[in-house]
Amino acid sequence: MDQTLLTALQYYGAGAATVAALVVSLNLGRRVTGWAFVLFVTSSIALIGWGFLDKDSEGIGWQNVAMLAINAVGVWRYLISQHEVRA
Repeated sequence: MDQTLLTALQYYGAGAATVAALVVSLNLGRRVTGWAFVLFVTSSIALIGWGFLDKDSEGIGWQNVAMLAINAVGVWRYLISQHEVRA
């Protein structure tokens, strides 16, 4: 696998997760938090790709399979569902 692609996936995943975590921690409202979860989803997808394409990173891949499911719940809860979010 091309090392440049693996490096890009790794660093995008880490950077996107960091920005998304900051946005969620700022509690800027339902819509902004929902978009932070979308960013988390893209981060998880990048880290799944990196984890399974790089021979020594499979653990990160499996961790992000679980994180992808959790982040999808966040997208559903904050952007798609019409129910009031509990505080």
